[in-house]
Amino acid sequence: MRFRQIDQIIDLVPGESITAKKTVTGGEDYLKDHFPRFAVMPGVLMLESLYQAASLLVRDCVDHKAGLIRFQAAKNVKFADFVQPGQTLEISVSIVKRNENVFTLKATGQKDGKTAVSGRLILEACDIGQSPDAAFCAQYMRQLTGQLKEAASE
Repeated sequence: MRFRQIDQIIDLVPGESITAKKTVTGGEDYLKDHFPRFAVMPGVLMLESLYQAASLLVRDCVDHKAGLIRFQAAKNVKFADFVQPGQTLEISVSIVKRNENVFTLKATGQKDGKTAVSGRLILEACDIGQSPDAAFCAQYMRQLTGQLKEAASE
């Protein structure tokens, strides 16, 4: 994840749910162009935060064997509030249904206890085989998940 949209994993219940956080610091590059006089996290990046947390949950479900977590669909996405610098988006994702490697997840992002974004995500865990790239990807994502968990305990 080159442009990480989550800062920490608060809780990860394998096969069930994940809770994560993203704090908008004000130093993000995109804030310079996205409503300069009224800086807010773009809706597409709020959705990306949900996807990134969901993909970490899915990777955990398949023991990090999938090389690619494909975003198949976002359904019933609703944006209800802005997230501005200094505010934190608390992300909650839970698995609603699993059909082999296709997952349907319920995802919400809340700010100060109020929903800012919500929707259902459909993700597919795609196995890319036993290549060195697949092994590197699996190891990298395991390490990233560990780092994000550690960030919550600091």
